[in-house]
Amino acid sequence: MFRSLPNVVPSSPEGNNLLPDRGNCRELRKNRRCLMTEDYSKARKLGERAYRKAVARGQFPYLVSLESFLPEYETLPKISVGVKEIPLSMVVGTVTAGRQNSFACNFMPLLEPKTEFAQKWSRLADIQAEEGIRDAVLVYEYMHRFYVQEGNKRVSVLRYIGALGITADVRRILPKKTEDREIQAYYEFLDFFKVTGLYGIECSSKGSYAKLAAVYGENLEQPWPETKVEDLRSDFRTFEKCFLEKGGERLSLTTGDAFLLYLSIYKGVLPDSETSAEIGKNLGRMWDELQSVTYDRDIALIEDSSSIGKGAGVLDTLTRPVYTREKPLRVAFLHAKTAEESRWVYSHELGRNEVNTAFNGIVDAISFENCRTDDKIDKAFEAAAADQDAVVFTTSADMMDAAMRAAVKYPEMKILNCSISLMSSAVRTYYPKTYEAKFLMGALAASFAEDHRIGYVADYPIYGSLANVNAFAIGAALIDPGARIILKWSGKKNSCWESELEEEGLRIISGPDSIRPQDPGRKYGVYRIERDGSIKNLAAPILHWGKYYRMILNIILNGGWNAREQAGKNQPVNYWFGLEAGVIDVIHSDELPYYSRKMLKLFRSGIISHRIDPFRGELHSQTGMISGEGAPSLESGQIIKMNWLNDNVEGSIPSEEEMVDSVRSTMEKIGIEAAK
Repeated sequence: MFRSLPNVVPSSPEGNNLLPDRGNCRELRKNRRCLMTEDYSKARKLGERAYRKAVARGQFPYLVSLESFLPEYETLPKISVGVKEIPLSMVVGTVTAGRQNSFACNFMPLLEPKTEFAQKWSRLADIQAEEGIRDAVLVYEYMHRFYVQEGNKRVSVLRYIGALGITADVRRILPKKTEDREIQAYYEFLDFFKVTGLYGIECSSKGSYAKLAAVYGENLEQPWPETKVEDLRSDFRTFEKCFLEKGGERLSLTTGDAFLLYLSIYKGVLPDSETSAEIGKNLGRMWDELQSVTYDRDIALIEDSSSIGKGAGVLDTLTRPVYTREKPLRVAFLHAKTAEESRWVYSHELGRNEVNTAFNGIVDAISFENCRTDDKIDKAFEAAAADQDAVVFTTSADMMDAAMRAAVKYPEMKILNCSISLMSSAVRTYYPKTYEAKFLMGALAASFAEDHRIGYVADYPIYGSLANVNAFAIGAALIDPGARIILKWSGKKNSCWESELEEEGLRIISGPDSIRPQDPGRKYGVYRIERDGSIKNLAAPILHWGKYYRMILNIILNGGWNAREQAGKNQPVNYWFGLEAGVIDVIHSDELPYYSRKMLKLFRSGIISHRIDPFRGELHSQTGMISGEGAPSLESGQIIKMNWLNDNVEGSIPSEEEMVDSVRSTMEKIGIEAAK
């Protein structure tokens, strides 16, 4: 802390002489200069220490200058933000290199104490101690960071005393819009800033600010009420203090990312009654989860079903629980809907029933249906914990936040979520390679399409769904180079795909993947509309959820759950199996011609043996070439995150705003946006 001496005016012997004694004034100024010099010396030592550490680590020891890494900054568009209070932690350098070497990388001074620079620094320190620095510094903001044009010493002094913020006249430099993840996230921050005026909350991925706004019952379009802005500011400051005290700066995610994850796990805004101690305790429980959130690290996709569970140590094998009919492995399934109303839930329930039969009483699996809200999901987890269920499968991506919350609350419970792209070290995920079956069905559909046109119905654009569309389209083109895929989205507002395809005269259609339990119609899989209007089913994908669940449960029963040789420490894991593992297949009509059956068998064998891969070699999207002739197969992550449509697809990728409300929550979590 800076110290200042009181303005003492000694009285004269006569009692009415208001002029101070000259000797006392000289002594007063001398004492003050000593204190100012002492503060500068302490600040300089901090700077020298930061300098040495940076050199030892091979890092640049001085302040970074904006012009050194962004030479085009003068030509980029700029806007005046106005005078704002900005976080000092986000002030990282200077605009030009002129004063760069006067400060260490932590903004502490480096020049000798007897220089004019040191005297000016000390005078500013004295002003701060007596009345506070009031003049705004001039800074340029670029990508969440501030670079000082005027006022480096003021920043240095305030950094020295531990101030959190500084008043600044802010000029914003707008980066060029690209598909880069950081650029996309920054432009969403600009929307967030327009409605809140808040600096300091930095999130690393697009969509995060929209999620944060939703937590507070707001959006990124309308200005927030001041009370909501103050609530968010207060909540974030409280969280930030606790997060940094626990060493959050050593993690690879931003404080904003950690804050959003905390709110997701602990259900919304911080209660007024929640103390720093409680936040710290909650952070401790979810620390492994925070460590796993790395945006430059992919999910560990376990694709070889023959290797799962191998590598279990002797200790894992010896200490694993032994389950019997008297003391079975208790398993719970949580579904968002009922089996009567949902094809998806119905298929998972078939899998659960198979589990109960296959393990001869050693596994006891129950289900909780209609878990549509956070409260219902939380209560289902509470019931599962009370029932001593050791494993819980959540069958909807919408349940991921609740699943992570439960993983923190019940650390001994093994929790899995049926999704493909959501990352959590505490909650493992699983999902089939449905695109492999779609490839086979596309080839079959093309062999029956006399006019080269095939209708394709997709639900909504989420991770993995565009790989399904494109694999289908590529399979069709291999059989008929003139095949055109007419794409419709059943999840769009006012969608009526059946009548739309009928009006376009399409007779070969790939519809929903399965029947609805209460409506066993025939418009599912690949089917043909006959001349008389009747429906003839040709083929459909079949998901063997029972086999999928048996494979995962066998990992646990055999002591292989902790055999994580395929993944790094705290790395999220997804079990991503396909035709080779037998968890997905294509069933076809017995009336298919011999050659059609033979073609399916050959293509299926090629997929399983890896001789055929729809995404190997030359690929073309609607807008251009994706990869050239002889190119290797796309990586698994590229297939999952595919955001383009094959060149023989007629249709487009809808935005989240175009979809019905019932699917938007899913799209917020795992939705795909079209490539620009």
